[in-house]
Amino acid sequence: MDIELKEAYFYKKIKNNMTVCGLCPNNCVISSGESGICRVRKNYEGTLYALGYGRCSNVAMDPIEKQPLYHFMPGSEVLSIGTVGCNFKCEFCQNWEISQGSAVTTYYTSEQIVQKAIDEKAVGISFTYNEPIIWYEFVFDTAKLAQEKGLKVILITNGYINDEPLKQLLPFIDALNVDIKAFDNIFYEKYCGGTLANILNSVRIIFESGVHLEITKLVIPTLNDTKEHITSLAEWLASMSIKIPLHLTRYYPNYKMKIAPTDVDNILRIVKIGGKYLEFVYLGNVLDIEHSSTKCPKCGTIAIKRIGFNVDVISKAPKCKKCEYDLNIISD
Repeated sequence: MDIELKEAYFYKKIKNNMTVCGLCPNNCVISSGESGICRVRKNYEGTLYALGYGRCSNVAMDPIEKQPLYHFMPGSEVLSIGTVGCNFKCEFCQNWEISQGSAVTTYYTSEQIVQKAIDEKAVGISFTYNEPIIWYEFVFDTAKLAQEKGLKVILITNGYINDEPLKQLLPFIDALNVDIKAFDNIFYEKYCGGTLANILNSVRIIFESGVHLEITKLVIPTLNDTKEHITSLAEWLASMSIKIPLHLTRYYPNYKMKIAPTDVDNILRIVKIGGKYLEFVYLGNVLDIEHSSTKCPKCGTIAIKRIGFNVDVISKAPKCKKCEYDLNIISD
């Protein structure tokens, strides 16, 4: 099979065969023969190429709750795919082997991925595992084809993308989970290599587009687990909608960060703080029915019961079956 060498979108040619990549806020200036921070967008004699096009490091069926998405097509399965590389350098990365390493990849065409999702009876395709923005061209082409075939398209992202690429992609995306790693720019600069303002800008664009949105935050002891931190994040999300689901996930040591795991009692305290501002705040990486299940904020009726990835969908209705309160659940 011929592997397609895909010219990158969103870049400019400048003097001396150099290019400026305009995909994400890193805006890498790349000399001929060099790659950007993500490692998969490379300049060859003044033309920028997307080296990751079609190169999949992981292709697997997953429950949609694993993404995590709790209010979008509950109880269904998606075909999850990822490549290698990332436009961040998070010291606590949970998938560093593929985001910062050089995992083995297998080439797929968009048509093959879409057909595989159909054959596996997946409800859709999720671009996840590593940062999907960096293989934008493959995501765009595959997402467009997937929607034409009646599949849902999901993006699990850090949100570090420039406005124009994001706005062009959103019409072909059905749901996103954006990982807001901290409500603190110093944290982003020190531990990730990015800026908070760009993330918040992306989240607002996504919300205003009407695409289904959920948020994840990894809770790291001493770094982003204060009452003030979670209050600021929850208040900011609530300023857009109190119905945006927030997933607060327990941290475990990984990659370069060796801080001890998040104390369960502490993360439960943080979940309760978030719940003062948002109607749906979930606990991740902990087996806990109470804080993983979807309940009506008004009357307490359970719509979806979860124990890990074991899901009992009692009701897929967008409104509570008892009091008809809006649960912000999309099931078709």
